[in-house]
Amino acid sequence: MFTKTNKDTDAATPSGNPAQDAIRGAASKPTARSAASIICGDMEINGSISSEGALQIDGTVDGDVNAADITIGASGRVVGEVRAEAVKVKGEVRGSIRARKVELETGAKVHGDIIHSSLSIQPNAMFEGQVKHDQDPLQSSAPKAANSDKSSTTSSSSSPSGSTSAGSTVRPFGGSSSTAVS
Repeated sequence: MFTKTNKDTDAATPSGNPAQDAIRGAASKPTARSAASIICGDMEINGSISSEGALQIDGTVDGDVNAADITIGASGRVVGEVRAEAVKVKGEVRGSIRARKVELETGAKVHGDIIHSSLSIQPNAMFEGQVKHDQDPLQSSAPKAANSDKSSTTSSSSSPSGSTSAGSTVRPFGGSSSTAVS
């Protein structure tokens, strides 16, 4: 049932030098990573980052970030576009986020647009910008303004006296003149 065989002849024999063995072993391993690349809290990067694996940002990145999975830690800050399959924000992003799954956790601050397939925002997460749902957010173009579909827009503004203008003239209550609507 069991037979004793010689060792595989293709296997590398140890040379007695641990450093060379480690280099040989690393070179023969596949390129897939099991752990995330980490940008520590004391690091500041000026320029874009691209990775095929996961990325943990606890420092500052001034540039675009593109990876398979991105986590921006509580002390992390990104100024630029963030693109990934999944983005988890605990820190700050000043720029757009494009991802299939976006999570804004408690304490997150995002100033920019979010294009997503799935979005969750926890309590006390701050977000300023537009949100657009897209089946494939990594392939589509930039988001349009919310009122770009309309041929003309009407804006409302409030004057110090409390009156508003939105295509009509409004006078204070009890005034002697009538209200004209254009």
